[in-house]
Amino acid sequence: VFAMSGFLRVATGFDIGLSTKCVMIPKEMGMCHKIGYSEMRLPNLMGHTSMAEVILKSTTWQHLVHTDCHPHVRTFLCSLFAPICLDTFIHPCRSMCVAVRDSCAPVLHCHGHPWPDSLDCNRFPGDEDMCLAPLTKDHKYLHKVLPKPACQTCPAVEEFFTHKRVLEVLCDSNFAVKVKLSKKRPALENQEYNIECQVEFITHGSLLPYETQHMIQQWLLINEKCTERMTPTHRPMVYLFVGNIEEGIILVNQVYHWQRKDSQLALATQKWRYHKCL
Repeated sequence: VFAMSGFLRVATGFDIGLSTKCVMIPKEMGMCHKIGYSEMRLPNLMGHTSMAEVILKSTTWQHLVHTDCHPHVRTFLCSLFAPICLDTFIHPCRSMCVAVRDSCAPVLHCHGHPWPDSLDCNRFPGDEDMCLAPLTKDHKYLHKVLPKPACQTCPAVEEFFTHKRVLEVLCDSNFAVKVKLSKKRPALENQEYNIECQVEFITHGSLLPYETQHMIQQWLLINEKCTERMTPTHRPMVYLFVGNIEEGIILVNQVYHWQRKDSQLALATQKWRYHKCL
């Protein structure tokens, strides 16, 4: 749970006056649930005056939040779209904005969107003012730093290959993951689809299985255009993702279409258990 006190830098704030009101964070704003408070100020710090506008504008950011592009992306966005109900408005600090922007702008760019002017970091206060600051630098040493998926050119999906060639590729790679993708039918016409991802491991190098699974799911969200190509219908599709980790970046280099009628991938993965790379 997000502890507000850990982010606050104490200095002088400003009064919000009588023009705002406290309202419950609506259920449609899933990204701002379980963040340590349940009521928000309206109008918010984005200038949205109605709840309908808040919901409409904030839902476009939920996808970015799911990519986990920065540890504070939810805190940053919710402090603007659903500011906590205190006697003063608490803005995010400029340093938090810069940190989130530097990590998340490449993901937005991957989806064809620039970092918006409405989130220009120069509009936020410096760290000496009362604002939401990033956790101290010591915080990152408490957690294992995992490789991050990158926005990349979509790897070609290979349909024809031999098990020997697959074994050669596995020898040159850091991980190989069998992924079952299916597109959920949306409940509402305007709701974006969810990718369901089931992961089975062939090899995951020095990473733990759940860490590899998390990274593959993040890769699918960040490289959404690639995911869309691999799920042309609602019928489940199975692939083998093979890739490398270079300088803390996870790259999927090759994707094999795993078809039932084709025994080459099954043969390669069986032989892999006893295979000795040259």
